[in-house]
Amino acid sequence: MNIFELFLRVVIAFIALFIMARLSGRKEISQMTFFNFISAVAVGNIGGTIVVSAELSIRNGLLALAGWLILTVGFSYIDLKSKGARKILEGEPIIVVKQGKIMEHSLKKTQLDVDGLMALLREKQVFSMKDVDYAIFETNGKLSVLKKQAQQTITKNDMNVPLKSEKYPQSTEVIADGEVIQNNLKRLNLQEEWLILQLQQKGIQSISEVFYAEVQKDGSLYIDKKKDNMTR
Repeated sequence: MNIFELFLRVVIAFIALFIMARLSGRKEISQMTFFNFISAVAVGNIGGTIVVSAELSIRNGLLALAGWLILTVGFSYIDLKSKGARKILEGEPIIVVKQGKIMEHSLKKTQLDVDGLMALLREKQVFSMKDVDYAIFETNGKLSVLKKQAQQTITKNDMNVPLKSEKYPQSTEVIADGEVIQNNLKRLNLQEEWLILQLQQKGIQSISEVFYAEVQKDGSLYIDKKKDNMTR
């Protein structure tokens, strides 16, 4: 393959991929579902092969891209027309927090751990599990969060309400997946005995009964027990 042919392949592949991206619709870019991910990987692979592989003719490469475009558009049409097909192609949203309770079985289905869940909540400007009423893991990998009604958008300063003094700058997790996070307790100058006493006051006799717990900014303890008896 000489330099001119290589340059020609690059230009043709770029134009073909650009046209394909335009024809496949904006959803392919804005919502990366299972099907969209597979489609993007396949198209990128075909485009790269057109550029670097002299064994694949430009004609056959363009035919492969055109064939994949037809499949993509066809499945997108089926996706719009059939709810059952949509579940197979894209999956369905999964509730990971329901009425303030973490759904452990749902976390397992999404292969999401507590740390990952908290990271997604922080992206939504939610820094305490206590503030969450519902959280739904969407098919595009994003988290939709509904805060509890008490967490109003209006600020205390707007209502001239005196601000409560806070013991800590932020909420801190002290139990995750049923295990005590000793480093966080030390940072808060708290002992495990204090944690056990707080749990006992809530009627919990063992740390193993707790899936997640965090110390709030005012010093109180938020607790989410294992195996909450709640269905979707």
